Amino acid sequence: MTTKGTIRTGTAGWVFEPWRGTFFPEGLVQKKELHHASRHLTSIEINATFRANQKPASFAKWAGETPDGFQFSIKGPQLVTHIKRLKDCAPALANFFASGPLALGDRLGPFIWQLPPNLAFDAASFETFLNLLPQDVDAYLRLAAAADGVKQPPYLEPNGVTLIRHAIEMRHPSFDDPSVDALLRQHNIARVIADTPDNPRRDLTADFAYCRLQGPARPDAAGYESADIADLAKTMAGWREAGHDCYAYFVHEDKLHAPANAMALAQELGVRAYS
Repeated sequence: MTTKGTIRTGTAGWVFEPWRGTFFPEGLVQKKELHHASRHLTSIEINATFRANQKPASFAKWAGETPDGFQFSIKGPQLVTHIKRLKDCAPALANFFASGPLALGDRLGPFIWQLPPNLAFDAASFETFLNLLPQDVDAYLRLAAAADGVKQPPYLEPNGVTLIRHAIEMRHPSFDDPSVDALLRQHNIARVIADTPDNPRRDLTADFAYCRLQGPARPDAAGYESADIADLAKTMAGWREAGHDCYAYFVHEDKLHAPANAMALAQELGVRAYS
């Protein structure tokens, strides 16, 4: 009998001034916003890691403000994806993994690698990058232990983490290639599902799904409507029944309504927030 997967829905980040007085109650102090968000959403992408490596204390603090069952995804650093453009990035990866994501403990979800739109598929560099990504905790710790030139000792405490997952958002059309999917499946890495008119595909390349929802995939759509939410829920329910976990984040330009969309999708799927 197949074990059902777990679906988590949320947003990219939790600090957004227009949410104050809409998603966040009037008068809620900023330091309580993550506490509030994590009782209404079931996952959030950490985007601060894209700009700079964070500290173990920050990851531990974020974990401590969220309920059991909640998970964060972590965006990989721009140094790897946008500056080095996946080449010669082993030292940068080591320093990133050593910076403390494991301090999230059981709040740690997948790592998300967002490639720049002008980065075209190069088979050699892409496969080399995939080979560098740790697929389990032991490989993670080996890579993190190689960190060099960092201001603090590498954080090498597994902290109960047992699963390491990765998803990649590829935004150049050259990645729409069967050989890319074959490589992703070989490494159990999820191709990010964007749900846009230009990229409507919902193919899974891993044992879990990762959605950064930027659509809906209808021409001239202004935002997600109830029918779009119902359509997404139908697809994700199928993944869940097949045993696939799913992480679904609303990251489209209509950011004001992202929390409401995430909560509506959860309700459609019968997913309850953690408390």
